[in-house]
Amino acid sequence: MQATGTNESGGSGRYNVGMELAVGQGVWSVEVPPGKAVPLKRAAIPSVPTAGGRELVRAALEKPYGFEPMRRALTPDDRVTVVLDPELPEAAELLAGVLDHLRSAGVGPAAVTVLTPPGGRQEWIDDLPDEYADVTAETHDPADRAKLAYLATTKAGRRVYLNRTLVEADFNVLLTGRGYDPVTGYAGADAAVFPGLADEELRAATAAGVTGEAPTDVSAEAHEIAWLLGTPFLVQVIEGAGGTAQEVVAGLLDSGAEGVRRQDARWRGTVAAEPDLVIATVSGEAGRVTFLDLAKAAACGARVVKKGGRVVALTDAAPALGEGAELLRRQDGPQRAYKRLAALKPADWAAAHLWAYAAKRASLVLASGYEDEVAEELWATPIAKPSELQRLVDAADAVLVVPDAHRSMVTVEDKG
Repeated sequence: MQATGTNESGGSGRYNVGMELAVGQGVWSVEVPPGKAVPLKRAAIPSVPTAGGRELVRAALEKPYGFEPMRRALTPDDRVTVVLDPELPEAAELLAGVLDHLRSAGVGPAAVTVLTPPGGRQEWIDDLPDEYADVTAETHDPADRAKLAYLATTKAGRRVYLNRTLVEADFNVLLTGRGYDPVTGYAGADAAVFPGLADEELRAATAAGVTGEAPTDVSAEAHEIAWLLGTPFLVQVIEGAGGTAQEVVAGLLDSGAEGVRRQDARWRGTVAAEPDLVIATVSGEAGRVTFLDLAKAAACGARVVKKGGRVVALTDAAPALGEGAELLRRQDGPQRAYKRLAALKPADWAAAHLWAYAAKRASLVLASGYEDEVAEELWATPIAKPSELQRLVDAADAVLVVPDAHRSMVTVEDKG
């Protein structure tokens, strides 16, 4: 977002704030009249790294948080499973950094299985350097009992079944992106194991508590299950603006707290009071934007906007709609949708719940690649050009702009 001054009266005096909003890979320009712009308070944003993702990972593994280089925990005979978040930007480059370090410990690509969650992107396979063509790729199937193994019973008495390759590995590396998650609070790290790589029953059970208003309390259980797995090594990627790797934090399980701290320093913010209009942008390539990204952006705005205010989600994408999103289109409103989602528990239940929550609390406006009919069936007013957004700004009393809202967590100061 870039602000420029333009004198609305043609002479000296008060200035509009010109804002250039990243909408997908394009830009929308709007002007916010004096006194309307609500400041978004964030910690100082780190400078853009000069190294690429592969180099960032290699450097993090050489100097992990509170530990020695990862190779010290490995032997050449180890069978290693790398849990990969395939939604990471430049996932293959980041993975290559992990494989470089494993090779320095004498662990060749033939001894490595790269495990991804169900439904994840698979472009990383083609993008991986040829030198690592011998790695084994596996997509977790929570419904295949033959590919599940009993891990342990938690303190709460839950019998945990996880992916067999993960359970039987000599060493596990979790290469994941940090972010905000409706189930665990924070995505990535130990949350990539549970519920992501659990059996179908456990994955479905976590869906029941999702409301969008606050994450369900499964983070402590996820941490316990990761510890029972044998203390995997974490490689946490904090994204920067536009979806590039900003920094990487590596280490044992206790490094998860440091990853959370750096995620919050980059992406958590506060406002002093509730605006009546929130503009939530979603940047990035249209082909990589998901409906969950749109739902996160809408929910980010809905948490801070005045009750009944407007939240504008801006993107140029038209992401595929899963079973849950299609269910929303057939409902008259969010209240009925909540009940149907709880009963069906579709694979995209988290995204559908977040969208329903946002629609319940605010009037949604959507600029996207969807046809107007689709936006309206998702309970949103469609807009298609900056002049329409400008009219919404002109009609509002207080305007908050949240760049990359799908990566952000914003709260009102007096509400914590």
